[in-house]
Amino acid sequence: MAILAPALLGGCVAHTEPAELFALTPDIPKNRAMQTRMFETPNDRELLSASAAVLQDLGFQVEESQREVGFLRATKERSAREYGQYVKQVLVLLLSLGKVMQPVDLHQKIAASLIARPLNPEATRQEVRVMFYRVVWKGDGQVDNQYIPPGEQYMEMIRDPEIYQQFFAKLSKAVFLEAHRI
Repeated sequence: MAILAPALLGGCVAHTEPAELFALTPDIPKNRAMQTRMFETPNDRELLSASAAVLQDLGFQVEESQREVGFLRATKERSAREYGQYVKQVLVLLLSLGKVMQPVDLHQKIAASLIARPLNPEATRQEVRVMFYRVVWKGDGQVDNQYIPPGEQYMEMIRDPEIYQQFFAKLSKAVFLEAHRI
């Protein structure tokens, strides 16, 4: 599973391979804990179905589903423009007397990759790991002092614990409702 995730994520960006995907950092155990939950359910198909439903409730469209291996990939697109970016751009422009233009995020695709797998031989306990990441297209080809050709993109993992908590809270509720046929 650990080998599969970087390969799947790496295929999403055509020209750049973010070094952070392959770097071993002290945050890895913390991130894995944030991205993973255990569920007491013998029905792996219902768990995957509930996962897809939760992602759809969060505005994602399921693009790929491999039930045999417990894999889902879903995406949603939206503007990446934020008010703070424009304030920063105006301040830098004023302070540089109109000579420096700050890059602005234009568009983003947010993606989720999910893997569900049994943890015991009886398959009564399942592990679900979801990873959220985004691909952002920059307006002038700059990101964090690294040149990216105009119109190109960069990719970053989403590490906001609230997003993962929200997903797993909804998934827990969906699994409970499925198990009790409510």
